[in-house]
Amino acid sequence: MDMKERVAAALKEAMKAKDTVRLSTLRLINAAIKDKDIALRGEGDETGVGNDEVLQILGKMVKQRQESARAYEEGGRFELAERELAEIRVIEDFLPRKLSESEVTAAINEAIANTGASSIRDMGKVMAALKAKYTGRMDFSQVGPKVRQLLG
Repeated sequence: MDMKERVAAALKEAMKAKDTVRLSTLRLINAAIKDKDIALRGEGDETGVGNDEVLQILGKMVKQRQESARAYEEGGRFELAERELAEIRVIEDFLPRKLSESEVTAAINEAIANTGASSIRDMGKVMAALKAKYTGRMDFSQVGPKVRQLLG
């Protein structure tokens, strides 16, 4: 079952269970997927959104909610921060398991070896290889500095 089907099935389950937080979050996910689908079709891509794009959308949604939750906490709006965190938990149900620190390091070393990277100028190739293989499974904002350190 592809990601769009999983979201649609979960949406139906949430409706039946009358789980309002899960339902609203799943509707947001569905809307983001449809927006991306429309944008791709406008560019002439008739295949639509694939699993990789869905994972990118979900990763972006998690990051947005983490930033919002942090801002709400700093502003003393804890009930809004809790809602953002609840939405993150729903979104993460659809993301693959995150890699551990050692797995991330091993993946970086493997990508460096596979791309033949030897200097900081090859960082783009390494990051592209990692994104192609590990989208949704690692935080690339934290991976970048590690790649730079290993190549530098």
